[in-house]
Amino acid sequence: MLLENKTAIVYGAAGSIGAEVARAYARAGAQVHLAGRTHVRLQAVAAVIRRAGGVAHAAQLDVLDQLAVRRHANDVTETSGGIDVCFNATSNDDIQGTTLLDLPFDQFMQPVTKALTAHHTIATSVAPHMARRGRGAILVMAGGREAIPRLGGSHVAWAALAGLCRQLAADLGPHGIRVAWLLSPGSPTVDPQDAEPTQEPPGTEGLIPRHQPSLEEVADIATYLASESARTITASEINLTGGAVID
Repeated sequence: MLLENKTAIVYGAAGSIGAEVARAYARAGAQVHLAGRTHVRLQAVAAVIRRAGGVAHAAQLDVLDQLAVRRHANDVTETSGGIDVCFNATSNDDIQGTTLLDLPFDQFMQPVTKALTAHHTIATSVAPHMARRGRGAILVMAGGREAIPRLGGSHVAWAALAGLCRQLAADLGPHGIRVAWLLSPGSPTVDPQDAEPTQEPPGTEGLIPRHQPSLEEVADIATYLASESARTITASEINLTGGAVID
């Protein structure tokens, strides 16, 4: 199994992506620690993992509370002997539907502040435990990258988060810690057949393959990135847009 004898923390594990990644990590052999704001949902996901024969622990946690996040990382290390992987699927509390001209500054900054605070807090809490053993992977669900009208501060938050991940990769690389972020537009589907067609730019109809990722496909990539098979991948944006974003 790809993650046998690994310990993983999944932040935002009460959400659809985080829950699917947690289940995939457990199936791959990892001991999984679920963290998030919704206690009942976390316990439900943990119960599913345990019924399938996996190992799961659940903790209600506010990722903006630095002391709480660090205390939780310390507890995970004490319980499991270390931290090999963390996957962050927490939301940025985006406010969309209004142009920047009509959006108050505090509302524009809300997703930017949430993204940078949460991801910096998580990374700096788990990295010391990884560094002591000279290995680890920090993975981030970064949302989209395209700038379209009425996104508010979302596009700026995604761009800032990519910059944070690059800097973390540079600073943590000498300690054997990898950092990668997953780019996916919209919400992954439960079944790829359920996805609505992506609107193609004029003149490109039929030229670019489009495929909205399913939750299972996102989790499969997250599992691979967490494994030793991906040990050469760091400071990398993993494009899961199925052709919706092409550089």
